[in-house]
Parts: sequence; C-alpha cells; structure tokens
Amino acid sequence: MYKINCLNPIAKVGMDVFNDAYEKTDKFEEAEVVMVRSAAMHDLDLPESLQAVARAGAGVNNIPLEKCAEQGIVVFNTPGANANGVKEAVLAGMFVAARDIVGGINWVQSEKEDPAIDKLVEKKKSQFAGTELKGKKLGVIGLGAIGVLVANACNRLGMEVYGYDPYISVDAAWSLSRDVKHISNLDDIFTTCDFITVHVPLLDSTRKMINADAIAKMKEHVIILNFSRDSLVDDDAMEAALLSGKVRRYVTDFPNARTAKMQGVIAIPHLGASTEESEDNCAIMAARQVRNYMENGNIKNSVNFPACDMGVCKAEGRVAICHKNIPGILGKLTNVCAEAGMNIEDLTNKSKGAWAYTMIDTNVNASETMLEALKAVDGVVKVRKIK
Repeated sequence: MYKINCLNPIAKVGMDVFNDAYEKTDKFEEAEVVMVRSAAMHDLDLPESLQAVARAGAGVNNIPLEKCAEQGIVVFNTPGANANGVKEAVLAGMFVAARDIVGGINWVQSEKEDPAIDKLVEKKKSQFAGTELKGKKLGVIGLGAIGVLVANACNRLGMEVYGYDPYISVDAAWSLSRDVKHISNLDDIFTTCDFITVHVPLLDSTRKMINADAIAKMKEHVIILNFSRDSLVDDDAMEAALLSGKVRRYVTDFPNARTAKMQGVIAIPHLGASTEESEDNCAIMAARQVRNYMENGNIKNSVNFPACDMGVCKAEGRVAICHKNIPGILGKLTNVCAEAGMNIEDLTNKSKGAWAYTMIDTNVNASETMLEALKAVDGVVKVRKIK
C-alpha cells in the first residue's frame, strides 16, 4: 500500500486514477507520494519514506528540487496539461490591453447612475479607443507547450508572429506553424514587436530578463504580457517604462504590492491555468506519472531526474536506483548484482546534470542483502525494489 499526502486540494478525477494500492493520508511525515499545487515545500522536513513529489502544474519553484534529489525523491510536473487554459488567458490579456476594455467597463460603472449615459457614451468612448491585433507584430519568448499554442493562435488572428527559443524541443518545432518566424537573437524580438509575451521558466538566467536594458531596445508603446512567473520582469524598470509611455500596457497574471498599484498595469489574480479543465488535466497527468513510477519505476516529466522508461517489468525482478552522475558507478552497481549471483536481463542508465537513474531487471528477486549492498555504493542516494 502506497501512502499519498495532498498538500493542496487535488481534482477528484486525478485522485480517482489511483487504485486500491494507494491510501490517502493526512500525515506528511509518513507519505511515500506527495501531490502538490502551490503549497511551499522549502521549509518542510522531507520524510525518509518519500519517493515522489508530483506537482499538478508546470512551475516547480515551490519545491526544493536539489534537496529532493539528494534524498532520491523524484519530482514530477505536468508540462502542457494546462497549456490551453493559459493560452486563452494570454489572448484575453492581449485583447483587453489593445482595446482598453477594462478602462471602458470601469467608466460605465462609474457613470451607471446617469440617466443620460447612452448619450454620454458617444462623447466619451474615444478615450478608450484602441488598436486591432491583426497586422501587429507579436514576439513569443519561449516556445514550450504554452508558447507554441499562443504563437499559432495569434498567427491565425492575422498577427505577424516571431518566436524565440534556443532550446525548442522537436515536438514543439513540429507543432509550430510554418508561418511563425523562428528568431535566433532575442534582441530582434525586442526591437521589432508591438506585443511581447513571455513563456519561460524562472531560472537564474531568466530572472528579471525584462529589465531596463531590454525595455530600452523595445518599440515605443509596446505591450508586454507575463503569464509565466512574476520575477521574470523587473518591477522598477517596468514602472519607469509605464510612466514614460515607453510601455503602453503591462499585463501580468501575478499581481504584487508594486504592480497592483502601477498605472498602466492590467493585473489578473493568477487565473491563467485556473479553469476546471486545466486543473483536471494536471491532476490526471500527475497521478498517471506517479503510478508509472511507483509501480514500474519509469520516469516521465521529472525536473530533477532523467526520463527513463523500461515499460512494465516482465522479468522476475526490477530494482530502481537514484544516484549521482559520477564515473564508474554503473560498474559498481552491476558488480553488486554479479556478486549476488544474479543475471541482469535488462538495464537502463540515464543522467541529467549531476544526477542519474538506473533500472535493472534481473532473473530473480533482489534480496535485502543485495539492496543494502546497492545502497552502500558511493554516490547512491536511494534504492527501491519495484518487483
């Protein structure tokens, strides 16, 4: 029986993926699997029993990835499961920024008691006039699951779309419309586009990537959208750019104490993926990935360990090993099997940065003695008997 702890409410359709081999527990300290959305885990003491953390969403800045890796805890996310919900929110943000629809709605509310409001509308509506999206140039920074959908949708709206992503995946490249211009220099996005939307993860290299230097290169009256992570944009630089008119509107899905008060900001309360469909999709995807890992040892969409798939085990035994990516360790692991008199029928070893993952199928079940010998190999952080 695998024990699951949910740090946030997880959609029922996702939890229904788990069968009778899984038991929900309210005690974090005894969990083998943790399901999480936005709850902060950095200050939690991770129990020795914990095998996997599944984030029902794409961002994982609330999870201590390195700390988990050091304890052999595989962290999963669900890239693409909420992509359509975020795409639609980005499109909504573009429309309300281009046409000042929010300003117009607020004006109507302020004048709603005037019996002659219908006549007043004709006199005042010009102050909320905007521009159309058709024919405008859009720069999409980051062509992952969300960025590709945004780029393709805006292309169909008649925009001239430029995409930037030096690490674009093969799947994303195949999904991207041939009409989207793939740009290799980020400065070309800044200097060319009327609208710029950011869809990259928050890393040290991307933190405050929309800063004073970047904004200085942009066209006058540019509209910037951020439905990815708050800290990708430098608030000081954005406030100055809005006050000067360099930036016409800043649409953010992450209001904070600064941006919520800035004139020219359209702040949305983190609604990008807050649809029933997105939450259901993320929960189902997270649960399926956890089941595949716990029952078969396979890893898909982990952010701290490599992808690894050996399917359903048909051999007598399977062992999964989380370890450091250091020279010679694979030979030591296979030597343990040989010394135990076990024949290796199949083996997969994958690495990702400083960490690696090995699965070994054997002709007999691993004994406790053999498991302890594997754990004793220098660089191994966790050993798990799958079968």
